Amino acid sequence: MSLKKRLEEMNTDKKSLKFVEKEVDPYLNLKMSIQNRVISELDIDFKDISEDNEELKEDIKYIIQKHIEQESLNMTNHQKNKINEELLNEIIGFGPITGLLRDEQVTEIMVNGPYQIYIEKNGKLMLTDAKFKDNNHVMHVIKKIVAPIGRRIDESSPMVDARLPNGSRVNAIIPPLAIDGPSITIRKFSEDPFQVDDLINFGTINSKMSQLLKYCVEGHLNIVVSGGTGSGKTTTLNVLSSFIPDSERIVTIEDAAELQLSQSHVIRLETRPANVEGKGEITIRDLVKNSLRMRPDRIIVGEVRSGETLDMLQAMNTGHDGSLTTGHANSPRDMLSRLETMVLMSGMNLPIRAIRDQVGSAIDLIIQQSRLMDGSRKITHITEVQGMEGDVIILQDIFKYEQRGLDSNNKVKGEYVFTGVMPSFIEKLREQGVTIPQDIFY
Repeated sequence: MSLKKRLEEMNTDKKSLKFVEKEVDPYLNLKMSIQNRVISELDIDFKDISEDNEELKEDIKYIIQKHIEQESLNMTNHQKNKINEELLNEIIGFGPITGLLRDEQVTEIMVNGPYQIYIEKNGKLMLTDAKFKDNNHVMHVIKKIVAPIGRRIDESSPMVDARLPNGSRVNAIIPPLAIDGPSITIRKFSEDPFQVDDLINFGTINSKMSQLLKYCVEGHLNIVVSGGTGSGKTTTLNVLSSFIPDSERIVTIEDAAELQLSQSHVIRLETRPANVEGKGEITIRDLVKNSLRMRPDRIIVGEVRSGETLDMLQAMNTGHDGSLTTGHANSPRDMLSRLETMVLMSGMNLPIRAIRDQVGSAIDLIIQQSRLMDGSRKITHITEVQGMEGDVIILQDIFKYEQRGLDSNNKVKGEYVFTGVMPSFIEKLREQGVTIPQDIFY
């Protein structure tokens, strides 16, 4: 659909626009008039819009500047430049959140309706001055995000997961489900993915723990990264993936592609929602099953949430060692319970003992990640899954983060400690040709 038609949709709520003009933006009518003319002259389509399209950007800048000068209004150069920038953001960017997307210190953007935009910066939530014109304006930006990747959002399908060109993850939900207006949540990811040294500098992990994890990935251990929402699981999964040798064939499976692997032999798979008729949906489970026919050396599932967990465990137990995934849980033990529950969601009527046997033999390591009260993110446990003993899966912590209270700036104090128990998988790694230096544990 052309941008011109989308703009017509935005202009339908005149009453709301007049209110915003009076209360927020004295140049709203001018900007909308110029925007209409720019779009009319260029007849832009969503698929042509990109911040990398320098030729289009220059054309838009020229036309905007021409029309601003034609208005001959009594404006300062600062005001003219501000209008120019806002119009360019509106046409080729994502409106009032464009600047927030460019700010490298902003890690999350939360649009709670048109007049309330929060961000997460340095681990803290804060309200911004940015605002949309009205609900139609927010809808316009949502459709601008989802259209290039073939997703849709409307009353019949009022929720959508998508991604931005830079890999940032987007969730949008609209009325009637979102009572106070369309809502957008954007989890930003660095265009240059974080490396393990970055996590060490952030204090997320220490150097000895990072060395251990590197050997575990190289030695084809099956690893689950566990944590709550916003704890940094995907970032850690991306760092773990960077330890996979370049010679291996990797298949990644995600709802919205976020992983940024540097290896040369990577096949990226992404789920697909149902169409207007409710048909054509491709789930994580479908892709996990299909990936087994693609001769993978590694299978990386962005997150397990449901019945695909059974297929993932079976893959781990049938020769696809070295697989990686993430899951929502508050502790390593809680992660095991979540895995059992998700296996039951597959529809297979399996006894709990059989499920625990599958989990205990498939998973080698659980990495627990948490977002602490000061906003910092820490890997709080590296825990080995040692198998079954009776009806219970035995867990053994290898490294832990021990909190020591708060400092004078209300920052969490603590240290990473080795528990004193040597992991039993050392022999398994040695069989893979990976020898762990003993000084890691002392």
